[in-house]
Amino acid sequence: MEDGTKQAEGILIEGMRKRYGEGDTAVDALKEVNMRVMPGEVVGLIGPSGSGKSTLLKCLGAVIEPTAGRMTLGREVIYDNGWQIRDLRALRRDKIGFVFQAPYLIPFLDVTDNVALLPMLAGHPNAESRKRAVELLEALDVAHRAAAMPSQLSGGEQQRVAIARALVNRPPVILADEPTAPLDSQRALAVIRILNRMARQYQTAIIVVTHDEKIIPTFRRIYHIRDGRTHEEAGEGREFE
Repeated sequence: MEDGTKQAEGILIEGMRKRYGEGDTAVDALKEVNMRVMPGEVVGLIGPSGSGKSTLLKCLGAVIEPTAGRMTLGREVIYDNGWQIRDLRALRRDKIGFVFQAPYLIPFLDVTDNVALLPMLAGHPNAESRKRAVELLEALDVAHRAAAMPSQLSGGEQQRVAIARALVNRPPVILADEPTAPLDSQRALAVIRILNRMARQYQTAIIVVTHDEKIIPTFRRIYHIRDGRTHEEAGEGREFE
């Protein structure tokens, strides 16, 4: 784990906007987005359909380009009215972890190699990558499944492996898109408990996009997005049990 100043600022979004189209047909999907998530913190991002959640997530994940604003990861300015990073693919691989509603594990790789693949692609030696993967699997209590294929895992185990994969390159931020939607209450709360523990352990800033009423009371801070604008409020921060 690198504890240097690179990750000290978490993720900071200032005045982000996204416009689709031109002229009379232009649509402002994001009008004014301001967010700050500190290292070790898990925040919720909620809002109705059409509010801009999906667009915001794609901008934060460097999948699409915002129209204006500024985004900082760690202490590095990533976007300032234009991308400041030449290689966006490397940015997504090294600086941003993704956890989705479906685990999207590679079916022909075992659990260890599913997690180790990203550092391998980043140029780390295979042995080092697998060692890092096993350490995360141990931290997530799924190391006993390290040699299993994805089809042999339960849904909860698959999501733990997906979380390990998101953490393996030690990104300053993780974007979790509806990570508990297919899970029952017990497993959903277990996933949120794991995300909180991993956020603290690895000092990662985690944003959870969700409609899941089971987990919303667990957040200490929530960003609502309405009509393309973010509104911050204190959450309940309810214990998971």
